[in-house]
Amino acid sequence: MIPMEVGGIGFDPRNFSPLVLLKDKDELNFLPIWIGIFEATAIAMEMQGVTPPRPMTHDLIKELIEKLGAKVSKVVISDVKDGTFYANIEIDDKDGKKIVLESRPSDAIAIAVRFSAPLFVAEVVMMQSKLVNAEKDAEETKKFKDFIDNMRPEDFNQYYKKD
Repeated sequence: MIPMEVGGIGFDPRNFSPLVLLKDKDELNFLPIWIGIFEATAIAMEMQGVTPPRPMTHDLIKELIEKLGAKVSKVVISDVKDGTFYANIEIDDKDGKKIVLESRPSDAIAIAVRFSAPLFVAEVVMMQSKLVNAEKDAEETKKFKDFIDNMRPEDFNQYYKKD
């Protein structure tokens, strides 16, 4: 497994679909995963320290896990099939028993950022997925990183309705 971190949330400039960008520690390899707008909002708000007026679904999941005396030990982007990514959320319950839940990557990442849990990508996913190597394509990588770095939670306001 390859340790990764969330590099940011942005939109694909070709079709404005939201995506989460995972990157390795050295920022040599990047893994974009296209996600839904609500999940993008949930990840971005948590990363920016924005507290919604009422708890979002991922906040409720965090509270539930904590009230059960458990914690998220890690999230793994475990597989990719026909362009669809799969993930697992690994939880340690109060007795130390490991529970593995299958999840969409977007939800797993939204949970991981709330717990500051480590994020990993299976080697098979890295091998099968299109990666950007900063040393080979520095200009394109810089453009993409600049785009991601300039995203703000407010950019998602038109997609996020308050109840």
